[in-house]
Amino acid sequence: MDTNQIIQQIQVSGIRRFDEAISDVPNVIKLTVGEPDLPTPEHVKKAGIQAIRDDWTHYSPLMGFSALQRAASQYFHQKYGLNYAPSEIIATVGATEAVATSLLTILNPGDSVLLPTPAYTSYEPIVQMAHANLIPIDTTNTGYKLTPAALQQVIQNHAGKPLKALILNYPTNPTGVTYTQAKLTALLAVIKRANLYVISDEIYSELTYEQPHIAFGTLYPEKTITINGLSKSHAMTGWRLGFIMAPQALINEMKKTHQYLVTSTSSISQAAGIEALTHGLDDGVKMRAIYQERRDYLVKRLSEIGINYVYPTGAFYIFAQVPTDFDGNSWQFATRLAQKAQIAVIPGSSFGASGEGWFRISYAASQSALRESMNRLALWRAQNQEKK
Repeated sequence: MDTNQIIQQIQVSGIRRFDEAISDVPNVIKLTVGEPDLPTPEHVKKAGIQAIRDDWTHYSPLMGFSALQRAASQYFHQKYGLNYAPSEIIATVGATEAVATSLLTILNPGDSVLLPTPAYTSYEPIVQMAHANLIPIDTTNTGYKLTPAALQQVIQNHAGKPLKALILNYPTNPTGVTYTQAKLTALLAVIKRANLYVISDEIYSELTYEQPHIAFGTLYPEKTITINGLSKSHAMTGWRLGFIMAPQALINEMKKTHQYLVTSTSSISQAAGIEALTHGLDDGVKMRAIYQERRDYLVKRLSEIGINYVYPTGAFYIFAQVPTDFDGNSWQFATRLAQKAQIAVIPGSSFGASGEGWFRISYAASQSALRESMNRLALWRAQNQEKK
């Protein structure tokens, strides 16, 4: 096929491929995609509707409406102590475009990017599109968190190579773990010695349970590219509104990448975003309480059923271990679970080789769906164990 060879090698993400593969299973309960079941807050929806009535239907400035930039600057300062001027913020088509714009701007062909794994599926393909290299750092033996020792070892192993950036995503998809300020500060010492950029994907920042979220840009403002958005904090996935926040010199370059990728973000979504950032400061707090209740229910039920898991302190995922008595890989397990128990989860292999043997449960689903899925899982496990 006479098309781009890099694109030929890239696949649609394992999350989407598996979700589509089991969509026709009758009566299946989907705990797959990270899609909040909660509605966008009413006041935000009304702002979007009003924007249509007021004919906010034309191009916005490339970086977004100045009112949105100001609102984002104030919101992220009030929430997390970040100090980005409005001119240092670009409104993007979701956090995914923010990641793509960031990587395509800073990477030269042959550069290398460090990524703790298991990890969300979008990072590696974008690195490949930039003709750069991804270096995974397996975190399975360190509680699914990157440690200074592991980071230092990988840097030493690649001495002499053009190491450009570290991608940090926390709270983390797929494991739900996050980092304390002490852990981040310890990592920072190693990062500074290596003079790395940090692309800090904090899209789940509002969904932290036992501790406050620490924004990496407050620790390392000079070389941190902060990624955030409203998809998770305000249940606005379909509005596609994210943000890049970075030092002005970087933003000036990213503006060009952003322009040629998408021109500008939806004007109507930006109007809703202004409302969410200005009058929806606590919208995410209310949602977090609901997700935390669901998390607490799931970890209790999984423990009773005998399924091991990584205890999540953020996001809305649980990373659970494929039972040791199952004869097959994580994709086969998830397929069997969908076909036999009508429960859809995501195979751990979708998040890289280090995710094999595990599966991800999304609890961005209704409480009734979670209860029924756990009842089905308990019954399926009991039936299988009786056969052995």
